[in-house]
Amino acid sequence: MDEKNELMCDEPCAHEDVVGKVRDVLPDDDTLYELADLFKMFGDSTRMKILFVLMESEMCVCDIAELLGISQSAISHQLRILKQSKLISSRREGKNIICFLADDHVKSIIAQGLSHVLE
Repeated sequence: MDEKNELMCDEPCAHEDVVGKVRDVLPDDDTLYELADLFKMFGDSTRMKILFVLMESEMCVCDIAELLGISQSAISHQLRILKQSKLISSRREGKNIICFLADDHVKSIIAQGLSHVLE
């Protein structure tokens, strides 16, 4: 079997019992689109570094920039994207903006991904 057809059935046929069962639980297209957008947020190594840092501790923007060796402007841009995706939240403390993970789901997603990569 050539590599191009490696993942094709020899005789195409639908197994209606299985197809029907899965069809009943398949999320609608809008939900799947939102999920795909969420996972795109994890497709950038700078954003992953920021999320990893925030798993360990809340941090102000200038501390994240210092830790990662990236300009505060570049960090701020990535934080804005992460905030729009509801992966992080922030609060003002005096002159500083403190960032933190939005909820425990974000930590779980990262931990599960890391576990998978390290297998």
